[in-house]
Amino acid sequence: MSGESILSSAPTAETCVSTTIPFHDCDPLGIVWHGRYLEYFELARAALFVGFGLDVPEIRDLGYRMYVVDVRCRYTHPLAYGETAEITARLKAARPLIRVVYTVRNATRGRTSARGHVVLATTDAAGSLFYETPDAIFERLVR
Repeated sequence: MSGESILSSAPTAETCVSTTIPFHDCDPLGIVWHGRYLEYFELARAALFVGFGLDVPEIRDLGYRMYVVDVRCRYTHPLAYGETAEITARLKAARPLIRVVYTVRNATRGRTSARGHVVLATTDAAGSLFYETPDAIFERLVR
């Protein structure tokens, strides 16, 4: 199964979460501090993986850990206090590494605020790196 990837059209390969921007996420200019967008990515990734039966406790029970090995965020229009953000996470690839792509949309203003991606590698519980996603995780991602 090496080299296979998730099709973006797979029905369970995408999820969207919403959040209202709290004051503590904003900088003195009243816009969301740039580092918070990665936290918004993680909210959506966690919801996506729960749908695959891969919440953190389940991953640990399988004997694995996942680590971010690459992340990118491109900002287009800032979010501000009180606005509603819709964060979409889509599973783009499951092998050799897991790649999740994101869109952060400002639902209040009707425009995209940021786009990005995260690449995740898998290790065993002792920290030994797998060069491709183990079958136990891969099979949940592609079912």
